[in-house]
Amino acid sequence: MKVLVPVKRVVDYNVKVRVKSDGTGVDIANVKMSMNPFDEIALEEAMRLKEAGKVTEVVAVSCGVTQCQETLRTGMAIGADRGILVETAVELEPLAVAKLLKALADKEQPQLIILGKQAIDDDSNQTGQMLAALLGWPQATFASKVVLEDGKVTVTREVDGGLEILALTLPAIITTDLRLNEPRYVTLPNIMKAKKKPLDVTKPEDLGVDVTPRLKTLKVVEPAKRSAGIKVPDVATLVAKLRTEAKVI
Repeated sequence: MKVLVPVKRVVDYNVKVRVKSDGTGVDIANVKMSMNPFDEIALEEAMRLKEAGKVTEVVAVSCGVTQCQETLRTGMAIGADRGILVETAVELEPLAVAKLLKALADKEQPQLIILGKQAIDDDSNQTGQMLAALLGWPQATFASKVVLEDGKVTVTREVDGGLEILALTLPAIITTDLRLNEPRYVTLPNIMKAKKKPLDVTKPEDLGVDVTPRLKTLKVVEPAKRSAGIKVPDVATLVAKLRTEAKVI
């Protein structure tokens, strides 16, 4: 059984993001980049399924610039058997990524695709759902538990009212939430082994996919700076300020 795990190269979550002076986007020059944390969770889950004997091959996939090869090498150091990069300098939108992943799924024929529920840079939370629609596969989003057996996958997902349990027939798509697992640390021996694993590079046009952007970012601005808080002597004063100044009650 083959599992496809899309991974995205994003600004590291420990880095303070800065907006370019001209407001055209986020400054990523000389900024540490890493694998999207939700995708790390997805890859860890795929590895656990493989270690449990439920999966035979894990393929890491990334779409973007040449430097995404570093992200794929990290994925292979975590345990992915091989990597595929769809290389393009175009700023990819969720729909374009979903179309590229569909083309790869048609080619690779995986039985399961596991990806992070969202990326921490654009927070779109769209790619998994769009990919499921394009492929016509069942989907389970925000997974907090995954059980694979007897040709189906049972997913516990987090919803506003608590937990929902879904049983999906394969092939299927799962998007991962934070509480699904804790990703492993990458060891030096595995980093060295990852350098010898196969990494294929292809282009969107080779897959027959048009990735021309449909949206245009007009301006990016930093959030307004928060003013300093104040201390109040008692509850009555707090309620009065909430009513007269903040006007929230």
